[in-house]
This record gives sequence, C-alpha cells and structure tokens, in this order.
Amino acid sequence: MDKVIIIPREYIGKNFIPQEYLPKGKDENYLRNEQVIPPEGGWRQLRSDEIGQLVKNDNTADNWDELLVTDEFDPNQIKNSQFFGLVRIGRLRSITLQHHDLRVPAGITNSRVIACDIGDDVAIHNVNYLAHYIIGDQCILFNLREMHNTDHAKFGNGILKEGEPEEVRTWLEVMNETGCRKVLPYDGMIAADAYLWAKYIDDKPLQESLKSITQHTINVRRGYYGTIGRHCVIKNSLILKDVKVGPNCYIKGANKLKNITINSSEEEPTQIGEGVELVNGIIGYGCHIFYGCKAVKFVLGDNSSLKYGARLIHSFLGDNSTISCCEVLNNLIFPAHEQHHNNSFLVASLLMGQSNVAAGATIGSNHNSRANDNEIQAGRGFWPGLCTSLKHSSRFASFTLLSKADYPAELDIPLPFSLLNNNVSKDRLEVMPAYWWMYNMYALARNSWKFTSRDKRARKTQKIEFDPLAPDTIEEIIHARRLLEIWTAKAALRIQPDVSKPGNDDEWAAMGRRLLAGTKEETDKLEVLGENMENTRRKVQILKPASAYNAYNDMLCHYAMKNLIAYMHSRPGASFAGMAGELKGERQKEWVNLGGQIMKKTDVDKLRADISNGTLNTWVDIHKRYDDLWTAYPLEKQRHAFAVLNELSGEGNITPSQWNLLLDKAISLQEFVCDQVYISRNKDYNNPFRKATFRNQAEMTAAIGTIDENSFIVQVRKETEEYKQLVVEVKKMG
Repeated sequence: MDKVIIIPREYIGKNFIPQEYLPKGKDENYLRNEQVIPPEGGWRQLRSDEIGQLVKNDNTADNWDELLVTDEFDPNQIKNSQFFGLVRIGRLRSITLQHHDLRVPAGITNSRVIACDIGDDVAIHNVNYLAHYIIGDQCILFNLREMHNTDHAKFGNGILKEGEPEEVRTWLEVMNETGCRKVLPYDGMIAADAYLWAKYIDDKPLQESLKSITQHTINVRRGYYGTIGRHCVIKNSLILKDVKVGPNCYIKGANKLKNITINSSEEEPTQIGEGVELVNGIIGYGCHIFYGCKAVKFVLGDNSSLKYGARLIHSFLGDNSTISCCEVLNNLIFPAHEQHHNNSFLVASLLMGQSNVAAGATIGSNHNSRANDNEIQAGRGFWPGLCTSLKHSSRFASFTLLSKADYPAELDIPLPFSLLNNNVSKDRLEVMPAYWWMYNMYALARNSWKFTSRDKRARKTQKIEFDPLAPDTIEEIIHARRLLEIWTAKAALRIQPDVSKPGNDDEWAAMGRRLLAGTKEETDKLEVLGENMENTRRKVQILKPASAYNAYNDMLCHYAMKNLIAYMHSRPGASFAGMAGELKGERQKEWVNLGGQIMKKTDVDKLRADISNGTLNTWVDIHKRYDDLWTAYPLEKQRHAFAVLNELSGEGNITPSQWNLLLDKAISLQEFVCDQVYISRNKDYNNPFRKATFRNQAEMTAAIGTIDENSFIVQVRKETEEYKQLVVEVKKMG
C-alpha cells in the first residue's frame, strides 16, 4: 500500500488477522492468547468508579469493556492516553521504576495503546503509537514515536507466512555478491549453519532440505504479536516495527528497528544505542550496537558488537566479534573477528575466524574484470596489515599475515603461519613460511588465551577451536612441508642443471628432504620459488625455506606431544602401549572448519547426507550432531596427533624408546616457546623509538610496566613449569 485510504474508525485495534487467514471458529486473538500467560486470578473488566477516574484523567477508550485489568489496579497511574481494541493490563501500583539514572512511575501517560497485553508494573510514557505487542513485567517504554507489529511479522527469520509470495522472503547473500551462496537466516543460526549452507551449494538435496527445515522453524500462521521481554528498557527511539525483544534488553535512541529478533537475557543482556538503524536481521545474546550503525539483512552472533557507524549488509558475523566504523558487505565471518577502522572495506569474503582487518585494508571492489568481485577465502588467523589491497579471487592458508602493500594480482597462499610482502623494488612477492613460530611467538602463543578469555558467552552454541595448532592447521603444515621439499629440490637443480631430474613429485620431495636436512644456512641461500601462488609472471620468493621447514617440524611435534601428554594425563594408569593401541590408525588428512568447530571431512559428509535424507530434519537435530562431534573431538584430535607423530618418526611406528626421547623434546619445545614469547615481546621494550616518547626509564615503566611484569609472560612461564612437571609424571607411567 503506497497511499492513504479511509477505513472505519472501529477498525483500529480490530481485524488484525485478515479474514481469509482466520481458522474457522477462531477470533483474531487466538494466537495472542497462546503467547500470553494470564496473571494469577486473571483479568477483569473495569468498575464504574475506575472508568470515571480514567475519564477524569483525560483518558479515552473506543470501548471501556475491552480494557481489562487485574485486582491490583490503580487508575490514577493512567493519564492522557487512548485505548483501542482489547487491551489487558497486569498489576499496576503507585511505584517507581529506575534504570541507571532514569526514574519513571509505573503507569501509562500520553500514549496511544492499541490491542496490547501489558505486564505487571510497566511504565509506558509518551509512546505515540503502540500496537499489537505483549509487554513483559517491569518494562519501561519512554519517548517512542512508533512501535507496532503486523499480522505477518517474521522477526528477521527467512520464512514466508501464509499467503506470501516467494519474492518477499529474506535471504542473506553471503560470500559472493551475486547471491549464488545465499542462505536463509533464522533465530538461533550459528556460523556452522551458514557455512554448511553457503559452501556446499552443489549439493542440491542439502540445499532443498535446509530451506525446508528453516521454513518450518517458525510457525507460519498469521497473527502472532511482537513481544518485549521482562525488565526491558526502550527509550527515546523513533520506529520499532515487527521487533521481538528478549528480557533485560536496553534500547536507547535508535532510529529504526524493523523485522528484527533481538536475543537478550539477564545473564547476557543486549544493548542498542543512539542513531542505530537495523532492518531484516537476527541479533544474538549479549550484543552491543551503538553510535549510528547500519545493518541490513544480517545475523550477528552472540557476544558481538557493532560500533561507531559500522555498516553490515548481507553478512553473517560470528560470535565474539567486533566491527567498528567500516563497511562490510556480502561476507561470512566466523567467530572472533576484529575490524576497527573507518577506512577499511570488506566484501565477498569468507573469513574463518580469529581474524583482524587493519586500517585502510580494502578487500574487494577493485574489479579486475567486468564481472563481480567473486570471492576471498582466508583460513583462521587472517591478518591483512595497514592499507592492504587485495584482488579477488584469492585464498589464504591459516594465520597468514600480509604486510602493508597493494598486492597487484590474485593470490593462492598454501603456506600457513606465513608473512607476505610485495617487494616492489625487486618486483617479486616474498613469502616467509612459519613466520609466526620463528618471529612472532608472543602473538601465536597468546592467540588461544586471548580468544578464550574474550569468550563471554553464557551459552556456547557455536563450538570454537581457539588453539592455533589443531588438525586443520596441522594438515596445512604437512602440505606446506611437501611443497617446500619439491620447490627446494627444483631450486637446487637450477644451479646444477647437469644433475638428472626426479621423475615424479615423490622423488622431487625426497630430494628436497635431503637438502633441507643439511646445513640450514646453505639451504636458506637457495633461490626457492613458490609455484601457482600469484597470478603474474614475476617470481614468488620463499624466504628462509630451511628455517621454515624445521619450524614446521617443531610445530608438528609440539602439537602431537601436547595432545598425547594430555591423553596420558587424563587416564591414570595409562601406558604408552595402551595409548598406541587405542590411538593407532591412518592419519585423517581432511578436516573442515565448520564455523569455528573443527570436524573430520567424513563426519561433515555424513552430516550432509543425514540432512538430505531426512535423518536430521530440524536445526535442533543438526546442532545436536554438532555437539556430539564436539564431544568426540578431543579423542579424534589425539588420534590425529598420534598419526602425525608416527609419520614424523620416519619409520611409521614410534617405539617406547623413541617416546621417551620425544618426551624430552616436548620439554625443550615448550621451553623454546616460553623463551620466544619473551624474546618477541621484549623487542617492544628495547626498541629505542618506542622509548623516545618517554623522558626517562621511570616514565616508561610507569606507563607500560616491565616485561617481567607482563601478565602473559608470567602466565606462560607458569604453564611451562606445570607442563614440565606433567611430562615428568607421564614418563613415570611408562
């Protein structure tokens, strides 16, 4: 409807459900009555003296018989208000409600209320238009222009109500601007759901099943009321339409909230602040959205924030994430993402968690053809530096760090924990594998602790692997080692062209292993060139290949021993022979990061099949499968660790004597981690340019403390001593 029409006055508060959607024998309040819990003792009609007092207080009603109250009702608390349709008011006493510094009396003043259920001791003041809402106990609604609910409200869910055409369905076009990976949002959606749906677009039975499951998640009958949970405060806001709000939510100064579910609870309250405009979305528990943010067609995970004018459009933002100032379009972002700067831009990307986009980074919209940008895919720990520009399509292994640069072409970086540099003076791309382990240990070791400590979710629906060394990244390391072996062998033959070339990749890799096992300094001097990593003809130089190869080996050993020591420690009376018996088997080589939860590919394939064939036919069932796989994950990770350790041994099976030597190496690796954490952080304390802003050492110490006072340094040292003691205990187990 795009014009004003004239209808009978008595239609205000009536005919909420169109007649064609009203079941036989039902009235327009039948669904509303299912949503409301009647007060103890029920409602009653007004007495004549109460009506007289209400009229004296400048109140009007279309029909006083439809204004129902409880036995605890003080008519003096209602002034200068209008009532239309069936309005039911809970207990109303002469009391004051306080929230922060705002104190208002319970009651209804200067408001127009249409067909609403109002809980106990609610304060409604200066609400110009309030229609078809169920308001919880002790809520405050103060200075609102318009707050109403339609008969076909979907509250941000991607469903259709009775009689609605397909074109009004709300989709999220994640990962790709064309909409080819679109998903349907629903209340309770987590990153694993969005990835499962968006990634496997070639699985047509899966796509059809997920659409059907989502459509049946919410009742499609028309006539449900909007709900405001108990102890909510909504003040100084303009328009709320088709909004469902959980308990203890605080909304202040919002411009427009439309077709939204706002999850909130006493343990995880959500807050929405000044100038915010949100349309067609789902907001998780414990979220904060402030200062002029705009979000359209979105899902915001639990314990996440939008701040300072951020724009989030056609995107899923995972749990424990923060976006400030910038523009984010058509993305699927896994948990623990940080992006804080006004001049950064992110479009058509899949970021698989624990990522950080720096100021000036422009990822997308640099069209290198007449087509759409296509996609960027980045594994866990993606970190493009200041003023980084990337071209679509590109792919990055986990924990890829990009130095400040305008990268001129598409990239495919298979080497995890790497540092990339666009060396303009030498016209080459430089890649240093295992950079984090060799030079940035403080950040690497702190990674798991940092994200775990920031996880304030009371209800952890999305399971998240925070450890940088997990089966997904370990398999990337194993693949990267093989590439380094092959590329090193080719580098050696370029300076010895008379040597016969190996016949296949296995022979190239064997030759490379022999070279990499030699003198590290000599091998690092070779011009090792990466292949198929940049869509140009210029060189891709691998920096310090031997050092990186050895670092990768240490990372594999550290991962394996930590998990196997944990296995032994959790089983009193265990032995190496018993562990070997339980954990033996082939290495599971393919793992999937499903929204932050790491799963075997075979388990994901089984999950997809069970959804397609109807074995799992609700999102509750699917989430239960996620939970079951998460419960089994520690043992699966330990099996994987044992297989990795067997392959590192070079003989396929570890002997008890090798196990004892590896326990000693586990201690030395943990001591290396501890030392490198200190060394990599100490650079900041010894840097003369950092000292330059302080007039003396005392001022610097007062401002940033000393390295030995650094809480994480202290923690790592403590953990190292505990780990060493744990290894001693495991040694005694035999």
